[in-house]
Amino acid sequence: MKKNYLFFLFILMCLKFQGQTNCSEADSDVIYAYSDVKTSYEANNISHLKEYAYKSLMAFKRALPKLKDCGCETSYNHAFDAVDLLEKVEPAETYEDGRFFVKRARDIAKESIIELDKCTAADQKDNSLSQLKDEQETLKQQQLELQQKEKEIRMKLAAQKEKALMLKKEQMITEYKSAISVSVKNYNDILKISDSKNTISVPNESADSLNTKSIDEIKNHYLKSLKGLASTYMSYLNDCED
Repeated sequence: MKKNYLFFLFILMCLKFQGQTNCSEADSDVIYAYSDVKTSYEANNISHLKEYAYKSLMAFKRALPKLKDCGCETSYNHAFDAVDLLEKVEPAETYEDGRFFVKRARDIAKESIIELDKCTAADQKDNSLSQLKDEQETLKQQQLELQQKEKEIRMKLAAQKEKALMLKKEQMITEYKSAISVSVKNYNDILKISDSKNTISVPNESADSLNTKSIDEIKNHYLKSLKGLASTYMSYLNDCED
């Protein structure tokens, strides 16, 4: 009888350890799922929104069987609901529709983490396991901070690139306007010497409207303007021969 009791106790301990292991593994997947769905919600276009929503969906699907095994029912139910929402993101036709499902999934994912933490805390009572949990939480926080820093760096680089492009456009516009002013002055000087009654004026245009155009569009705009001025100049010059 004593042997049977010891064997039964050993089985219970193994099952508890297995449950803790599964909860620990699920914890990592749920954290990744929350991080990805948060990034998806912060995306500024539908492509990135769907990309990170899919990553979150896969992480939740990995977590579901582990949450089921470790008996964390509330966290499992939240993860299940998040999966249902995230599966609706890919077929969404608009950014707003996809973001609606992502927002709800993000909030549910956070609750899933909270409930999973409760399950894990209930199983980890001795100091050594508590210390491991603290280290794990620190690593999670560091991971989230690194992801945030990575995002900030990407945004900063994009802003620098945009600023550099804007400066290049402004410089090109300034140089073209200067060249046009010089050309118009030279044209008018020659027309005056040739006793022409006509004069050419510098085109009146707003640089702000050109800043929104691409480099090639700005170039083509000024080339067209220069050709038009040259054509007008030649026409006035031909009139001087009569």
